[in-house]
Amino acid sequence: MNDPIERAQALVPVQYHQFDIKDEDAPAATALDQKHNGLVSVAVDAITVLTGIHTGDVGVTVTLHSTRPEPDSADWQEIVEISARSVSGELKVSGIMDDLDEELPVLSFLGPGDYRLRIHARGRDSAVDLAPDEVSEWYLVQSWPEPPGKTAVLRQSDAYGASVRDR
Repeated sequence: MNDPIERAQALVPVQYHQFDIKDEDAPAATALDQKHNGLVSVAVDAITVLTGIHTGDVGVTVTLHSTRPEPDSADWQEIVEISARSVSGELKVSGIMDDLDEELPVLSFLGPGDYRLRIHARGRDSAVDLAPDEVSEWYLVQSWPEPPGKTAVLRQSDAYGASVRDR
């Protein structure tokens, strides 16, 4: 078993159905496969995690691992793995218009280099396109050092993800 070397939770602000994972000094990832996976996309300067809610807060847990962990066994509806690169050593979860306080650890915890991120999601169907007052979506981001590899879709079962894939 590969227990996390660090684990933290925080509320992350969402605007326009997304929050980001980004490195302040450079793009955080290369282009994803052409077929959209419904959970994660790559823009010029960030990895974007797509949310069901339009605006509000989502619960995010980050776990850091020295080697590849097993996917979390909880009831996650969507799970996607992506490669990420940190030039600055400061790859982190962020709102698209708001920086987070230092509540969540830096994903590139060993400094600059290549990492693998496994992003889990649940609850994206509960308040689609809304701005709920209470948290209705949860995410888990697992990070570990690993050379770049292809995007891997491990689970796709929510309706919101299916609607994004159909676009």
